[in-house]
Amino acid sequence: MKIFISLFITTFMLTSSTNNVEWYTDFSEAKSIAKHEKKNIMMYFTGSDWCGPCKMLKADLFDTDEFRELSKDYVLVKVDIPRRVDIISPEQLKKNKELLSDYNSQKVFPKIVFLNSRGKKIDEIEGYNSLRDPRNYFKMIKKHQ
Repeated sequence: MKIFISLFITTFMLTSSTNNVEWYTDFSEAKSIAKHEKKNIMMYFTGSDWCGPCKMLKADLFDTDEFRELSKDYVLVKVDIPRRVDIISPEQLKKNKELLSDYNSQKVFPKIVFLNSRGKKIDEIEGYNSLRDPRNYFKMIKKHQ
């Protein structure tokens, strides 16, 4: 019985760790990692607590096994602009608003911006609707691997 419990816990821990995708919130750190690993950056703009299409995109794209696999070729940056003040720190919100100004000045949510390791914009894709079809997002992600 102890062996069974140990195996179950080990399997659960391995499964949990493999399902996680690492999102950075520090753009400078992300650029440094992207340069070192020779990867492009995928910057995701979301309003996590108020943007309905962002929540749908999270479920239909970011929470999938296919995305988890594709994300290994990128350094991921999440730029959250929440309305609730308890979700992120005031310092992080200030940094996120600077990134919003630099890379999403029209304030479109959701939006993914693809950047090279130096932070230069390569491409972007924005919006998501009730048809809930993430194929164009997957195509764009595959295009810039």
